[in-house]
Amino acid sequence: MPHRLFDAPALEVAPRLLGTRVSVHHPDGTVTIRITEVEAYHGVGVPGPYDAGSHSKDRRTERNASMFGPPGHAYVYFSYGMHFALNLVCSPEGSASGVLLRAGEVVAGEALARSFRARKRGIPAPGGSDASGTPGAPEIPHRALARGPGNLAAALGVTRQAHDGRDLLTTPFAFEPAPMLATEIARGPRVGVAGEAGGPAFPWRFWLPGDPTVSAFRPGRGAPRG
Repeated sequence: MPHRLFDAPALEVAPRLLGTRVSVHHPDGTVTIRITEVEAYHGVGVPGPYDAGSHSKDRRTERNASMFGPPGHAYVYFSYGMHFALNLVCSPEGSASGVLLRAGEVVAGEALARSFRARKRGIPAPGGSDASGTPGAPEIPHRALARGPGNLAAALGVTRQAHDGRDLLTTPFAFEPAPMLATEIARGPRVGVAGEAGGPAFPWRFWLPGDPTVSAFRPGRGAPRG
C-alpha cells in the first residue's frame, strides 16, 4: 500500500480500506485487525460540503495538526476523556481529511488485544486477579474486541503519545491490502455525530454488511463532534 493511495480525499479512500489488515507491533507482540467499518471526515482545503463533524473543519490546531500532515500517517486523538481513536490521514499535505477506523475483527494477537482492552478498563485481564483479589474482566466476545473506535484503538494498543503522526507504512504500523475489493459495501450516516453532519446529507460511514464486528448506529446528541 504506497502512500499515494492515501493521497486523495477521505471520502474516496474510506471504502477502499474495508477488508484491509492493519497491524501494530509492540515489544511483547503484534495485534492485527481486519477493518470492517470506517468513517470519512473532511476539513480545510478539501473540496466538498462543510463538514461540521470534523476536527479539522475550520483551522489547524495543536490537537489536529497531524491531519494536515503527509497522507498515510496516523492521527490519534483522545475522545470524551475516555479512549483514543485511530484515524488514517488522507489528502495532499496542507489540506485535511481522515478516515476513522470504527470497527474490525482481531485476526492475530488476540491474547495481547485482550490484555490491552483489560488495561484500558483498569482491571485485571480475563481469568486473572490483582493483588487485592479483584477478579479479572469478564470475557469479551471475539466480535466485540474491536467494535467501536475506542475499542479498536485499545485492542491495537494505540495511544496518542506513542502513535500520533507516525507513518502508517513503517514500524510500528503495517498494512496489508485486502485480497480483493469488497463486492458489497453498505453506506449511511456517521455514528454519534450531531446536527446535519450526522444525518442523511453525510452518508460517510462505510461497512461490510452482515459482519458481526460492525458497530450499531446511534444518532448524535449535543454539539457537533470536534
